[in-house]
Amino acid sequence: MRGISKTFPAVRALDNVSLTVYPGEIHSLMGENGAG
Repeated sequence: MRGISKTFPAVRALDNVSLTVYPGEIHSLMGENGAG
C-alpha cells in the first residue's frame, strides 16, 4: 500500500504513508477511540 492519507476535521491522521506486507506476515493497525 502506498501514499495512504487520512484527514479528519482539523486533524491529518496519515500523510502519504506506505506499508509493505509480505506473504505470511501478520500486521495490525490500531488507534484510539475506534480509529484503527
